[in-house]
Amino acid sequence: MLNDLVTEKKHLFADGVNTELRAQTNLTRGVSIVNGNLTGNIRNENTGVSARVYANGVYGFSSTAEYSDEAVTAVLKAASENAAFMATHAGKNKGMLPSLSTGASLTAIDISDPEQRVYIEYAKALDAYIAEKYPTLLARVISVRADSMEKVIAVSNGFDSHSVMPRSYVYVVLTAATPDGRPVELYDVFGGYGTFDTLFQDPAACYARIDTLYERIMEKANGVYAEAGEKTVILGGILSGMLAHEAVGHTVEADLVLGGSVAAHALHRRVASDLVTMIDYAHTAFGEAVPLPIYADDEGTEATDAVLIENGILTGYMNSRASAEHFGMTPTGNARAYNFSDEPLIRMRNTAILPGTSKLEDMIASVEDGYYFCNTNNGQADTTGEFMFGVTGGYEIKNGKLGRPILDTTISGVAFEMLQTVDMVSDEIVWASSGMCGKKQPMPVGMGGPALRCKVTVGGK
Repeated sequence: MLNDLVTEKKHLFADGVNTELRAQTNLTRGVSIVNGNLTGNIRNENTGVSARVYANGVYGFSSTAEYSDEAVTAVLKAASENAAFMATHAGKNKGMLPSLSTGASLTAIDISDPEQRVYIEYAKALDAYIAEKYPTLLARVISVRADSMEKVIAVSNGFDSHSVMPRSYVYVVLTAATPDGRPVELYDVFGGYGTFDTLFQDPAACYARIDTLYERIMEKANGVYAEAGEKTVILGGILSGMLAHEAVGHTVEADLVLGGSVAAHALHRRVASDLVTMIDYAHTAFGEAVPLPIYADDEGTEATDAVLIENGILTGYMNSRASAEHFGMTPTGNARAYNFSDEPLIRMRNTAILPGTSKLEDMIASVEDGYYFCNTNNGQADTTGEFMFGVTGGYEIKNGKLGRPILDTTISGVAFEMLQTVDMVSDEIVWASSGMCGKKQPMPVGMGGPALRCKVTVGGK
């Protein structure tokens, strides 16, 4: 665990400016096995300290890959000098940022860091199980990943914090052959918040889900291509979560709003049907911890939920302290940095569309001719809200019943148009947190959603 060398330096903070000191350690552990061969073996650690000073409407920043009393003092001095220089040449004649509620958020715990052989042996055990039980597969990949971000933050105004965010996942990718010999692929991800040795103690705990994944890949191998065109579909929770993050979430990050995103002129206007409410959760949702809880951000803002869409109306943005002042909004703790050498950016935390009242089986029964899409492997969107997602798993719906599995396809649309076609929302939410958001810096994020009945354009073959 990081020692706190930053709080004791607060007496060096200059009056009349906003100051942030952040010490940080990022750990990354990884192992990959492809068809029984060890192809990846990663163990990285990255530690350092940074300072950021806000004066006259501009920031000065400095960082170093060293963590000592001398290093903390040096980056604070350099950041202050950089802020003074910037203020002289590009100042905006602004004073300090509005005051925040103050306090301390101490959620850090000692976390275990297993030896690399623990990851290797676990991956080998899963690979051996698949190889023995399912020898006809064309390929199998086991990828084990664990990472953590520990931060000690001291600020001139706001919440000081010491936090640790550990994540651990196992990815299983299976490849089978269609009757005419073409490869098809499907994957599943196990894990979530926590260290590897606490989440993955016995490889046998994964066997049942691997068996289900095998059954699905063999179904898919005998699947058909979707028919192209605008279709009535049911998007499973993984896809609606990706929609919330990629196609909507990025458009309502205030820095992208200032850059001209579609949300710049949509505030307080209808952007979805009245069945759709979307929130970027800080640490708790529906009485439980979200996948990746945040209690204070890297600017010292206490983390609270950001309501983005309420009953179809766009109600707010995700902000930093500076952008919140610009828009006249209350900051909710969305400014985060990935490495000690990165400045905080406006980032999502756990972004989700809220569940509704419909049962998934009733939603399927309501569709005469359409699709149920339940798996994705990628997605992209731009600041207009236009999106395209890959679909790797799903089924036809014919006369209200699930039909044949489908082969890989795509769906596309414009988020604020497509969301207005939503006419049923399931009563269960599905969360995902195994990916990284790639907005300038990588960042661990959670996303979630219920099943949605809507209209989208299906790419077909």
